[in-house]
Amino acid sequence: MRITQYIEKTSVLKLQVGLLGTGKSLQKDLNQIAETADTSKPEGLRYVLQETTLALLRHPDYCIYGYSFVDVKRSIDEGEKRFNQLSIEERGKFDEETLVNVNNIRKQSATTQRSNDFRNEYIVITIIVAAEGVVNLPFIYNRAQLKKALQKLAIISSKRVKAVEVLWTPQNENDTLTERELLEDYCLLRHL
Repeated sequence: MRITQYIEKTSVLKLQVGLLGTGKSLQKDLNQIAETADTSKPEGLRYVLQETTLALLRHPDYCIYGYSFVDVKRSIDEGEKRFNQLSIEERGKFDEETLVNVNNIRKQSATTQRSNDFRNEYIVITIIVAAEGVVNLPFIYNRAQLKKALQKLAIISSKRVKAVEVLWTPQNENDTLTERELLEDYCLLRHL
């Protein structure tokens, strides 16, 4: 007789969207979501995920780059480690974090503004999700695939969501990334 151990798989998903710098209203929307969400509860995590994806779906014209990544782990512990690794990698790209909401503990610091003498200005939003079970995202090579990926993230139930992190850079509404910064730090983004 063979006994098989049930192992709960965890999907770790990362979706990145590069936006035109003219999409600054999304920075304001994301700040409001982060300031109001109760991230200590699964419903609050789902709220962050759903509102962020809806904000992006409402402004498809700003979205000019995209990238998706899925890593299915054999256990919740492995999924948590991978989630944390992706979070640290992405947060390490920032010069500063001006707004943080983790487990409903908020931290906000003064923002600094740097001058930007470049014409091409960008914003990058990164969504990292750990979800129970196997969840797939389409490979993003055009706006239709980006829309499908955002819709898939938006419908993950709060029962399955284990962790959500939404990062955007820059966080200051008066700041944007230069084309050089975008290409150096987010080289996996594909032009849509």
